[in-house]
Parts: sequence; C-alpha cells; structure tokens
Amino acid sequence: MTTTTARDVAGSVLDPELPVLSIDDLGILRDVTEDDQGRVHVQITPTYSGCPAMETIRTDLVEALTTAGYQHVSVEFVLSPAWTTDWISDEGRRKLEEYGVAPPAPAGADGPVALTLSVRCPHCGSVDTRESSRFGSTACKALWVCQSCREPFDHFKTL
Repeated sequence: MTTTTARDVAGSVLDPELPVLSIDDLGILRDVTEDDQGRVHVQITPTYSGCPAMETIRTDLVEALTTAGYQHVSVEFVLSPAWTTDWISDEGRRKLEEYGVAPPAPAGADGPVALTLSVRCPHCGSVDTRESSRFGSTACKALWVCQSCREPFDHFKTL
C-alpha cells in the first residue's frame, strides 16, 4: 500500500456532526504518513479545542484504515496552527450549502475581522436573515432564521 492510498482512506472518513463532509473536505486532515513497516500515522486538527467529535473521528480513522489493511494506525491531534474555516474546501462549502448549512465566507489572512450581519439562506438564497441563537446543533454552528422563507438553518461559524 502507498501513502496516497492511506491518505485517500483517511480523507474519506466522514465528520460525525456534518456527515455530508469528509474530514478532508472540512480541512481537519493535516497529514498521513506510512513508514516502511506499514505503520500509518494520521494528524488531524479539531475545529476547536473542545470539539467532542474528535474521539469519534479517531475511532473512525483507525477502523477505516484497519479495514483497508493497515495493521498499525496512530492518530495525533495537532493544535497548532489552529484550524480555520479557510481550510474548508470549495467542495466542502458546496456540500454544506446543499445540506442546508450556510457555509462560512473565507476569512482571509489579512485585513479587518469581518462582522457577519447577514448570512445567505441556503434554502431560498435571501440575505434577509437574522441570528436566532449563537449556538446551533453543534457548538461550531449558529442558528439563523430566514425572514423571507421563514426557515431556520445552521450557519457554520467563521473561526
């Protein structure tokens, strides 16, 4: 087996809180290496330091790689640099919107900190929306409501 294969397997593991996204789409898969004895080492970064999904992701990674034939799998949590929503792939942003979660706008590295006054509704496309609760179905999402179609939706927070 090659490192590319191990990375492909690891990259296909789904995020348990956003099951339409792989951990690669989400940008939390940092590195996958394999040594000459077939040991695989995976590095992942949580979306925030208290993310409760990380242990499930670790278990899912070990299971997926073991099922693919890798005998020795280790998973390391890497906290620096901290994850940012800029690491979500374009494909991941598209999948979030199709799933009904408003994807974050790219934060960018320079310039002022953006203030989110409105979020485009993933259901009807209106920007006539308001934040209903700072916390949605998970701590990394906020609950918003569209004033046009009246549908609630999650918005992935910009971090």
